Amino acid sequence: MEHPLQPYTALVPRTDKLVVQKVGHTALVTIDNPPANTWDSDTLHGLYELVAHLNSDPEIYALVITGRGERFFSAGADLKLFAEGDKAQARMMARLFGQAFEALRDFSGVSIAALNGYAMGGGLECALACDIRIAERQVQLALPEASVGLLPCAGGTQALSWLVGEGWAKRMILCGERIDGVKAERIGLVEEVVEEGQALATALRLAAQVARQSPLSVRQCKALIQGARSQPLNSMLAEERERFVDLFDDDDTLEGVNAFLEKRPPQWRNR
Repeated sequence: MEHPLQPYTALVPRTDKLVVQKVGHTALVTIDNPPANTWDSDTLHGLYELVAHLNSDPEIYALVITGRGERFFSAGADLKLFAEGDKAQARMMARLFGQAFEALRDFSGVSIAALNGYAMGGGLECALACDIRIAERQVQLALPEASVGLLPCAGGTQALSWLVGEGWAKRMILCGERIDGVKAERIGLVEEVVEEGQALATALRLAAQVARQSPLSVRQCKALIQGARSQPLNSMLAEERERFVDLFDDDDTLEGVNAFLEKRPPQWRNR
């Protein structure tokens, strides 16, 4: 590990079910809601507020999210919330899930999910909202909502289809198919599969690589990559060129080019 773990004291957390630490320029977020690290209104509000704060912190370039313990990344929503069939409660929770995970998707830096255990339903949707997913080979991934008469409501039907294609999205959502980390890598759901116990260390090493990139360049590149999802093919090419030119308003562009030419590491100022 490039830097030791430290408490992230720049924010008073809304809930103790999300533990936030800082590792260099990375915010490490641990879902700590035993026994299955489920999401509830406290953690969803907390994640939304945390991402907003991290977006304003010029020292944070990356975010890694994982689950406490060895068995669960997150089992998603606690189904007890829906046991009474309360439609108003369902609408409120769906909106909270959407608000939190869309904020995570739009985080200005690079987000990495370190999948250390079961990622089911809203747990997998949280990972889908991240830029990159690292999974241990034994993990189990699924969107099983239809098996209990529900559906993925936090981006699952959209993000999963985008990542793995319509066929595999239908197998997982319509047929309730559960897959492990090895198959997840094969179909493109995760970017790397690692041995048991190695997801977090791998994710943190990858996040440390982000700190060697210009934060402003990363932000522009991410916006362009994600913008391609909702635009016709080639329609973002002109925007890509304009954003490239816009980077020359920033000090970091000059620093990056000159550091390369001078054969030294760049000193990013994130401006």
